[in-house]
Amino acid sequence: MWEILNMIGTIAFALSGVLVAMEERYDLMGIYILGFITAFGGGAIRNLLIGVPVEELWNQGPLFIAAFFVMTAAFFVPRILQWTLLRRGIFFDAIGLGAFSTQGAIYAYSMGLPLSAAIAAAALTGTGGGMVRDVLAGRKPLFLQQEIYIAWTLVPGIVVGLGWVTADIGLLFIVAAVVVLRLLSVQYSWRLPNRMLPPVSEEKYDGS
Repeated sequence: MWEILNMIGTIAFALSGVLVAMEERYDLMGIYILGFITAFGGGAIRNLLIGVPVEELWNQGPLFIAAFFVMTAAFFVPRILQWTLLRRGIFFDAIGLGAFSTQGAIYAYSMGLPLSAAIAAAALTGTGGGMVRDVLAGRKPLFLQQEIYIAWTLVPGIVVGLGWVTADIGLLFIVAAVVVLRLLSVQYSWRLPNRMLPPVSEEKYDGS
């Protein structure tokens, strides 16, 4: 299951990076850079957080190769991206969010770390790559958008972190739930409550 989620998340986020790069009219090298950062940035941030050696990232040769071929195919056959039917790579990003947030939670739980670490690992693995992608592309990061985004990573963070679900079929269900919830939050503009400070009235100082 770990390898399956890793492959799903890597391919989905790589395509998400390609889509954003094409929208910003990047050249081929820019597409590769943005795609690789999107696909592997979250895992690198997670490893730093929970104490896994950073060089573990370079032991994922097959994933780098898979991401390279997927990005190359998407560049030369852009119709691959046209079936997403959603703006700004939301579809691929939702799949990556579900797969990588669940994978991050599994990673923390398998290391015997507390619930807080599982929640943080799920959030950073699921959103870290997309965050770096959006910053490099000069966009407002998706997790800061109005629709609910990073909050959905609490689902695998809590459920997996507490050990409630460990079977493969249950983990796949969690991934699917995060993807569906993310897409629904975009479709119906679901938002978390927010509050703004009242404007400060500017009164002229009369010296008295």
